Amino acid sequence: MKKDIGKSLALYPTPLVVVGAVVEGKPNWLLVGHLGIMGHDHIMVSLANAHYTNKGIKEAKKLSVAIVDEAMLTKADYVGCVSGAKEDKSGIFAYHMSEAGVPIMDEAPVVMECSVEDIYQTQGFESFICTIDHVYAEEQVINGQGKLDYHTLKPVLFEMPTYEYLRTGDIIGKCMKIGKEEA
Repeated sequence: MKKDIGKSLALYPTPLVVVGAVVEGKPNWLLVGHLGIMGHDHIMVSLANAHYTNKGIKEAKKLSVAIVDEAMLTKADYVGCVSGAKEDKSGIFAYHMSEAGVPIMDEAPVVMECSVEDIYQTQGFESFICTIDHVYAEEQVINGQGKLDYHTLKPVLFEMPTYEYLRTGDIIGKCMKIGKEEA
């Protein structure tokens, strides 16, 4: 028998990311654990209404999404602890600006440059529905087929109810194959 634990969100852990956006003329970074996949070329980034970063995203309709690995976790956690409205976070990460004017974090192993297609409002949150325009990846996290290699990348995962960071685990099977082997 299962126990009803209420309306808690049970879809964690999720990959941990840092969102980059230009706000009032300067890059700003924000740690984000609320995001999702909306098809093969769209993602959703959900931010509390009060975040300073939202202003820049809404003005430019552009943002970057950097996948956090363990090497950058301390800095990533820090940009989630302080507000860009109170502290200039533009120098926390080395970056360059894309042709579209989006800050692309240099030390992140993978960064997606995105355009905002829509903003979905829920109580206390703005969810940015984004098209992925470009994916920039360090060569060591790309496999022989030109795809991301998550055995090498090893993104940090975020688990909401306990506010803990987790490591990615071991391979336990091949998608669309283990079910056929059992049948």
